[in-house]
Amino acid sequence: MGYARVSTTDQNLDRQTDRLTAAGAQRIFTDTITGSTRDRPGLDAVLTYLRAGDTLTVVSMDRLARSLRDLHTLVDELTASGVRVQFLQEGQTYSDDPSPSSRLLLSMLGAVAEFERSIIRERQADGIARAKARGVYKGRTPVPTEKIEQAKQLIARGMPKARAARELGISRSTLYKHLDEKSPDRR
Repeated sequence: MGYARVSTTDQNLDRQTDRLTAAGAQRIFTDTITGSTRDRPGLDAVLTYLRAGDTLTVVSMDRLARSLRDLHTLVDELTASGVRVQFLQEGQTYSDDPSPSSRLLLSMLGAVAEFERSIIRERQADGIARAKARGVYKGRTPVPTEKIEQAKQLIARGMPKARAARELGISRSTLYKHLDEKSPDRR
């Protein structure tokens, strides 16, 4: 099985799916969502689908997880259930019989991926601050009032806030801000 992920709809999954297909993945699960959350439909689907003896192939470690802790957790859970995890870019495969050197490599390569992500965020924040200083950064487009009203109606009918936000394409934090809740109920 293969797993591919991009962070935004502006990005394309083709490069990853082509590499996964070339590596022999018979079925590929995908996500278009940030890797910083574990709540990803494609990831949940592949984790449910995998069985002992299967191999999960991912183009690179940062496509599976954004933090070292999450990477270790996912790899440990998968290998404990008899699934091999293969990372093409790093040339690494992990199984239920990890050697000390493979654990070390997972930690080192995962730490490098996490470090790269931190550097990207730092540069992004610096770029936004500079753009704001020049007056060219306006931030995100405000959420239409109609969507907020729709969310309020769905919540009043009993729908969990997180689900209402997801269905309407609104971030939970934005919805909570508009609901004017100091400590949101994250159902």
